[in-house]
Amino acid sequence: MTADPDHLRRVQLIRKAVLAVCVVGVCALAAITHSATNAEGFHEAWEAFGLALIIICIVGRSWCSLYIGGRKKAEIVDRGPYSVSRNPLYVFSFIGAFGMGAQTGSVLMSCLFTLIAFLVFYATVRREEDWLKATFGADFVAYMARTPRFWPRFSKWRDQDTLEIKPALFLTTLRDGLAFLLVIPLFEALEHAQDVGWVHAMFTLP
Repeated sequence: MTADPDHLRRVQLIRKAVLAVCVVGVCALAAITHSATNAEGFHEAWEAFGLALIIICIVGRSWCSLYIGGRKKAEIVDRGPYSVSRNPLYVFSFIGAFGMGAQTGSVLMSCLFTLIAFLVFYATVRREEDWLKATFGADFVAYMARTPRFWPRFSKWRDQDTLEIKPALFLTTLRDGLAFLLVIPLFEALEHAQDVGWVHAMFTLP
């Protein structure tokens, strides 16, 4: 099997398109639902918890980009967060997805956002792994054997003293992470629209 140098770029474009469609669909669902958990300020507390997770996601993704930025096609990155998980950037994205869903005040919507993110990223990872195995062969197979796909194995932590950083790629990852924050004004606007009667909720979610 010959590795196509443009394969990873196409996979990422497809992943972003599918994820965007799914997010739009879930946001449409959120527009016609409301949370059943409003008692004793749970709604606001859940939103604040979600915001904290989004911040963790943004910081974590940016941290991962310091190690992987511009190197994925050239070498196997197995230091820092990539020594304990093969896809730590996606793991932080799962955390951010849960935080996005939490901005609705609904536990179920938080889980739904996370599930969608997992399914989309899982499909992406499988395609990326095929490319990486074709490109790096036995070295990548060995990396797969010692490092979990998602859930970190912290006992495997290894780091390096210095990193060569590409600022443009770091800033791109930071920009992409900041996009997670856009759901906050979006869901606040949807809640306001429901409160004033512009949008009518058809379902109640826990």
